[in-house]
Amino acid sequence: MKYSIFLVALTILASCNNKKEMVTQINLDSIAPISNEILETAIIYEANIRQYSPEGTFNKFTEDIPQLKELGVKVIWLMPIYPISTTKSKGTLGSYYAISDYTKVNPEFGNLDDVKNLIKVAHANGMYVILDWVANHTGWDHIWLKEHPEYYTKDDNGEITHTVGTDWTDVADLNYDSKEMRVQMLKDMKYWVEEVNIDGFRCDVAGMVPIDFWEPTIKELRSIKPIFMLAEAWEPELLEVGFDMAYGWDTHHKMNHIAQGKENVKNWDERMTQIETMYQKDDILMNFITNHDENSWSGTVKERMGDASEVMLALSYCTPGMPLIYSGQEYDMNKRLRFFEKDTIVKTKGTVWPLMEKLSVLKIDNKALHGGKNAASYTKINSSDNENILTFSREKEGQKITFMANLSKNERKFTFEEVGKGVDFMTKKDFMLEKGKQYIFKPWEYKIIVH
Repeated sequence: MKYSIFLVALTILASCNNKKEMVTQINLDSIAPISNEILETAIIYEANIRQYSPEGTFNKFTEDIPQLKELGVKVIWLMPIYPISTTKSKGTLGSYYAISDYTKVNPEFGNLDDVKNLIKVAHANGMYVILDWVANHTGWDHIWLKEHPEYYTKDDNGEITHTVGTDWTDVADLNYDSKEMRVQMLKDMKYWVEEVNIDGFRCDVAGMVPIDFWEPTIKELRSIKPIFMLAEAWEPELLEVGFDMAYGWDTHHKMNHIAQGKENVKNWDERMTQIETMYQKDDILMNFITNHDENSWSGTVKERMGDASEVMLALSYCTPGMPLIYSGQEYDMNKRLRFFEKDTIVKTKGTVWPLMEKLSVLKIDNKALHGGKNAASYTKINSSDNENILTFSREKEGQKITFMANLSKNERKFTFEEVGKGVDFMTKKDFMLEKGKQYIFKPWEYKIIVH
């Protein structure tokens, strides 16, 4: 009798513990569905797991997720986490984008439980996690090459080939004429949403994959849960079929060219006009001064932008769209991370981290920097030096900021027609905008005035 009572007590205790564990699990993994409102103030972080730490693991990155809250990060984009093909691979470790299995995890980084834990910790800190998805090609070790060669593009000799017009010899090009391949691709994407609870995808070279694949695929994925879709592409039609955000490649190129003295503010103004005419009002573009491609192949921020680095970073937060932070950028990283080898960033906070903290506060708290599907307005303000002085205002629901910058390597004097008063966001000092008054800005000097 006592033994029976003891067993019942143990059962009840175990049940209570299980319930507590379940509640903890639910609390850890509970986060509001991603929404248009959340996207208005979102900042996205690109996580290069291999290079983020000396260990190069999911767990070491997960340890730092709470810190990313200090930078206002809302979306974490994980570069490809899948096993890497060794056949025809480049370098010692190969490219993340030469995938041998879409539904497995690269043991170099950890295991599936580590991924799930990363997502739970991100959710507990109010962040969403999206995976890098490579739908255009696979590595040469992928099982499809043996079991379904019809899934791949073939040359005139009937041989499977890499993507024509590229030097991507380490990958095999997928053939989207194959309906069966499309079905399997969707199935593999659904696995990560249904089984691992990811919040969306960043889709590699999305413009090279047929539109008629993306539209039904995104619709099907969204039938499971609300997800965020980022296209590595500029094409407006991708945003029309379900992607939330595309790359602001031309905006990035303007920043590089202006920093290098190859273009000026007039070219920036032309780009802003182009965006207005090319995209719908509810389209979102990602703003960035670096990413994994730019860092490894085109140069560091300092290499490309030099003394203009800080003003371009501020501009990436203040212009319409969503700002991107690439792993290491927050730590003033000034080296090109090796792409096919093990490398690491030095996590020492310098000048960029506190600047990003300040900019994130403005981005999150001030509606004038909303950059989602209901973004704040963007209005060009003319000055007496429209070639070198960039001035614009952004406004929404009674909140307004004015951005002023000397985008040249020389000191500039200028006047403009704007009138009003505000506060210099960086110094917290009062600032008067006076019609006809001469202002003198040092090279690459900028101000963000909050009204």
